[in-house]
Amino acid sequence: MSEYQTIETNVSERVLTIRLNRPEKHNAFNETMLQELTAVFSRAGQMEDVVCIVLRGNGKSFCAGVDLNWMKDVAANTYEKNYQESLYLAGCFYTIYTCPKPTVAVAHGSVLGGANGLLSACDMAYCTDDAVFSLSEVKIGIVPACISPYVIKRIGEYGARELMLTGRRISGKEAEVYRLVNRSYPASELNVALEAVIGQLKSSGPAAMSHCKTLIDNVSNNLSMKEAIEFTARMIAEIRASEEGQEGMAAFLEKRKPGWIME
Repeated sequence: MSEYQTIETNVSERVLTIRLNRPEKHNAFNETMLQELTAVFSRAGQMEDVVCIVLRGNGKSFCAGVDLNWMKDVAANTYEKNYQESLYLAGCFYTIYTCPKPTVAVAHGSVLGGANGLLSACDMAYCTDDAVFSLSEVKIGIVPACISPYVIKRIGEYGARELMLTGRRISGKEAEVYRLVNRSYPASELNVALEAVIGQLKSSGPAAMSHCKTLIDNVSNNLSMKEAIEFTARMIAEIRASEEGQEGMAAFLEKRKPGWIME
C-alpha cells in the first residue's frame, strides 16, 4: 500500500487494518484524512488478497470528529465551497458503506461527532466499555447531517432523535444498548473478540460476502417488496451456478472445508 500522511495501513493474514494516525489530535479528521480514507477503501475493495478491513485509531482515541483548525477554515468558506466539501465528506462515508469487502470498526477513547459516521458506515462496530460517544454537533449550533443516513440506520429514528438533539455523551455499554455498536467489551477482551469475528469472516466465501452486501443494500435501500422477489430469485440462481457457490455446496455435501479456507 502507498504511504499516507494521516492513516497507516497494514495487510496481515488477509486482513487489511487501517489506523487513523493523528494521535496528537485524537485522530480528528481533516480534508487530507477524508481523501486518504476514500482512496484506501476504494482500493481495498479490489484487493484479492484481502478478506476484510478493520478500521481503528492510534493513540488514546478512535476519532474526535472534525479537526478544529479545519472547522475554522470551513466556517470562513462561501456556501458553494462549504457545499463541495460537505459532498466530499458524505462521499467518504458512502465509499466505506458500499465497500464490497466486510468492514469492521473498532473504537476506543473518544468517538465524537463525525467519528460516528466512520463507525456507522462500517458493517460491524465494536468498542471498549469505557469509550465515550457523542453526536455533539448541536452543541456548536450545527447538525450531524452527512453522518445521519448511517447513524439512523444503526440506531433507528427515535434513538437518533434523543442522541442528536441532546448531544449527550454515552459510554460504550450505552452505545451497545442504542445499537450504535454491535458489542462493547472490557478493553482487555476487545482484541480477542475481534479475532473471533475475523475468524468467522475468513471461513465465509469471499464472493458470497460481497454478494451479501449487494443483497442487503438493494433490499434495504433500492427495491420494493415486489421488486425484491425477482431480484433475489435471480441472485441466488446465479450464485448457485458460480464457481464459489459450486465449491461451497460440494464441500458441504462432502463434509470437507471449502477451498477458500486457508489453514
